[in-house]
Amino acid sequence: MRALIDLQKKLFPDLLDVMQRRYKILHYIHLMEPIGRRSLADNIDMTERIVRSEIDFLNKNGFIDVTAKGMHLTRSGNDVLDQLANFMKEVSGFSVLEQHIKDKLQLDHVIVIPGNSDEHDWVKQELGKACVQFLKSMLNSDQTIAVTGGTSMAAVAEVMKPLKGINNCMFVPARGGLGERVENQANTICAEMAKKANGQYRLLYVPDQLSEESYQSIIGEPSVKEVLDLIHEAAVVIHGIGDAITMAKRRKASEQVLKKIKAGNAVSEAFGYYFNDYGEVVHKVRTVGIQLEDLSDTNCVIAVAGGESKAKAIISYFRQGKSNVLITDEAAANELIRGFSL
Repeated sequence: MRALIDLQKKLFPDLLDVMQRRYKILHYIHLMEPIGRRSLADNIDMTERIVRSEIDFLNKNGFIDVTAKGMHLTRSGNDVLDQLANFMKEVSGFSVLEQHIKDKLQLDHVIVIPGNSDEHDWVKQELGKACVQFLKSMLNSDQTIAVTGGTSMAAVAEVMKPLKGINNCMFVPARGGLGERVENQANTICAEMAKKANGQYRLLYVPDQLSEESYQSIIGEPSVKEVLDLIHEAAVVIHGIGDAITMAKRRKASEQVLKKIKAGNAVSEAFGYYFNDYGEVVHKVRTVGIQLEDLSDTNCVIAVAGGESKAKAIISYFRQGKSNVLITDEAAANELIRGFSL
């Protein structure tokens, strides 16, 4: 395919630009339908004149319908979008990006989707869809999936669909999370994923942060121990990667902890661990659930994180080498590449 793309660039340089533009319009209409022309132009950084011209073409050729409520894709439009996905990935250079990041971070899989989730909420939804699609490709029946909390995981739960042909899967929270906003708690996300995937779920009703005495007492409770056993048996772990200071404040860390995190130059957080630029742990929150060392026994650990602002945190976390799959967006991927060259 690479040779064909290079040939097209030489013989029909304008053709690829037009294809990319029309694919981008179809893709965004698919995400936001029904959507008006002006709103479309504002969100994809094209002039209204260009959008009007392309909409006329797509409508005339039966790829979209234009109604009083807005535009939406026809069946032909959806078919074209699906058929062009891999080709446009090659054209956009995402395959090269994925391979470069995969080699640098020594991962099994890297998936890059278009956009910047710092700027557009729909990009985070696309990260979620990519995660669900990857999950469908590698998950087997009767397996357990452990899920952390956070906004990226909430996006995965939002777009989760039935896992056809994959039966009796169990979803569990990877750690306790009472104390955060309900919609971002691992329990809430875990239950929503299970319901949409037609799977089962168990919940873990424990606070996010515990004293050592409380921790030892809680993990001895039969109901908690039963869920912990399921968590430690998980075949798949799905998690986000947070900015260290942002996550510490969100979890209402004490001033003493904040000072420790800042003094240690922490830049990333995952599973209650705070890491510096070199991937060294500078602080650890005592939580009930998956510990960093547990990830070594899990075959598939999927990190979902996007946005240009997350690149530094992504590199920091992956220096630990505990996750083997990264699903990210174009903005973060490009920033990662720049970070590798520094």
